[in-house]
Amino acid sequence: MTPNPRTDRAETIRQTIKWTIYALLIVNWGYYIFDDWRVAQHTLVAGDSLREYLNSYATSLDELAWFGLLFLFEAETYWLEADNISRLQRRLIVVLRFVCYAFLANTVYAYIFEFYELTTAPIVTTISSACDLVGQDFSFVRNLAYATIENSNCATLSSATTFYQIGGDQVITDTSGLAELKLLFGVDIEDAIVWLGVVLLIEYVVLLQEKGISEGPAIRACNIATMALYGILVCHAAIWLWKGHWVYTWDQLLWIGGFAAIEMNLSEWRDELQDEAATP
Repeated sequence: MTPNPRTDRAETIRQTIKWTIYALLIVNWGYYIFDDWRVAQHTLVAGDSLREYLNSYATSLDELAWFGLLFLFEAETYWLEADNISRLQRRLIVVLRFVCYAFLANTVYAYIFEFYELTTAPIVTTISSACDLVGQDFSFVRNLAYATIENSNCATLSSATTFYQIGGDQVITDTSGLAELKLLFGVDIEDAIVWLGVVLLIEYVVLLQEKGISEGPAIRACNIATMALYGILVCHAAIWLWKGHWVYTWDQLLWIGGFAAIEMNLSEWRDELQDEAATP
């Protein structure tokens, strides 16, 4: 068969876009590692447990797990032929997938735990101003931005007289700050669960196509459900943009693009299955 220059050029463009998205996601991961470290300076103290460290770096670990799943889906839907995957490769994929899902489960747990801490945050009855905590290594948080309470900034952090302490950390916020944090962590929880829904649908489609099923009600239902979940994820990106977290919005859109590349791989795979079925 004579190669089609247009087809080859289109494939080159698709691969270039895909790997550009993957590279940008790696850059974003570096930002999240720094961001988790920055927050940990306010929330972690000597003697904290491993669980507390895992919770503090949940976002960085979450990103690492998503890279793992993205790599596995890329391998299964583009690099490896379904009929030629060896038993060892299959077992390795299963083990790596289990590890990735374990990290993602930790992320959901961490977000739920942090949201619980917000709902049970006690009022600090011994103060009526952030300035009352100067020199005690306390921080003030609003909209996920932490600031160490010092003489130079305490009067500008909040004009409220009622403050809440977040968990057992030396971190406080006021009533509006607490409501804002509840909104943001609520979105984080929903976002993590929706992304799990997306990957489970992809897992199911991969399973169907490995069995040679390339069309039918199950495939159509998965496609419709996946698009609906992507719509929810875009809404989360809009909320983060509204709250001024443009990096979170950018990262969300990049991840949607990354998994759209996997969907593209699945679509090309379906075309190959249908061509094989049509060949006498």
